[in-house]
Amino acid sequence: MSMKLDQDQELFTAADCDHCICGAGLDFDFTFAFQPIVDIETRTVIAQEALVRGLKGEGAGFILGQVGKRNMYRFDQVCRVKAVKLASELNLQELLCINFMPYAVYEAATCIRTTLAAAEKYNFDTRKLVFELSEMENLTSTDHLRSIMTAYQEMGFSIALDDFGAGYSRLNLLIETQPRFLKLDMALIRDVHTCYKKQALIEGTCLSMKKLGIEVIAEGVETLEEFYWLRDHGIRYYQGYLFAKPGFQTLPEPYIPD
Repeated sequence: MSMKLDQDQELFTAADCDHCICGAGLDFDFTFAFQPIVDIETRTVIAQEALVRGLKGEGAGFILGQVGKRNMYRFDQVCRVKAVKLASELNLQELLCINFMPYAVYEAATCIRTTLAAAEKYNFDTRKLVFELSEMENLTSTDHLRSIMTAYQEMGFSIALDDFGAGYSRLNLLIETQPRFLKLDMALIRDVHTCYKKQALIEGTCLSMKKLGIEVIAEGVETLEEFYWLRDHGIRYYQGYLFAKPGFQTLPEPYIPD
């Protein structure tokens, strides 16, 4: 069941939800591709990440290049509603990972209302929502990030710390907010089977996350050699071209190596 709002909020956000579907307030439109995250132990898909795309399949850069301070809040709101609507139409049963922009969230409880309204309208279970925060999101203070993550967790959402190892470390967030997932950046993954420095960093990170009770996802995995090394060192969850390329407005079936 989706979370319930009070009556006044429902009336307000239901209308706002309709505006988001139309892309009101933006001078461009977009849609999503989905990429699965797989569990190699059960050989199943545990989640699909919603990745922004142009209406003709243009990449994320084409869309994000049109986002600035002026329209960031509206874009963030429209993203959430469109992702929930499309996931519902595709009958997504697994978790839905949505990237969010902390810089666009001025107050967590207020900014989440259109997302909750969309989940209610499209009959999407809010317990399946995972909000991904990029480690490279360095425009927002740690205190603000902590308040958002804590508020979302209290509302029953899961949090994933994305792009871990990409350069801007917020290790204190791992300790203070306990996200459900940590996603290793593809820069750490690339050719890991040949680079002992990356191996050392990943082994240390996995050990720390195990002690903290945080699940590790290796993203950007492209070769069997990378996968076999990561698998042999205890990583269970994966995302990348080796398993499936993003499916434009569809949920792709992954290839899972033996």
